[in-house]
Amino acid sequence: MRYIRYVFLAVLAVVLICLALANRAPVLLSTLPEGLSTMPGLGWAAMSIELPLFLVIFAGIIAGLLIGFVWEWLREHKHRAEARHKEAELRKLQRELHRTQAERDKDKDEVLALLDQSSTRA
Repeated sequence: MRYIRYVFLAVLAVVLICLALANRAPVLLSTLPEGLSTMPGLGWAAMSIELPLFLVIFAGIIAGLLIGFVWEWLREHKHRAEARHKEAELRKLQRELHRTQAERDKDKDEVLALLDQSSTRA
């Protein structure tokens, strides 16, 4: 399984390198279209930068992944909270069970109490 992962990573690296080499031409990235950048009051938001196309592609992929991860993390918050609540309830019930068993077995012989506890766990 480890070798399959290495082969996959090697193929991915070759594909990304080929993509980068094929898309080295510079592109102009602007924060606003030309029509909006000339409007009064929006001049401060008008910025442009020239980057190779492969950087723009890779940055878009990374931004999409990060947005997806954050979206899923926020979406699954209710499930994590519910699991935490159930885990706390389980610990509380286990403590109560141990306390009840200890109370029940306080007058018994130690050997009989251990045998009784082992039969209830099985």
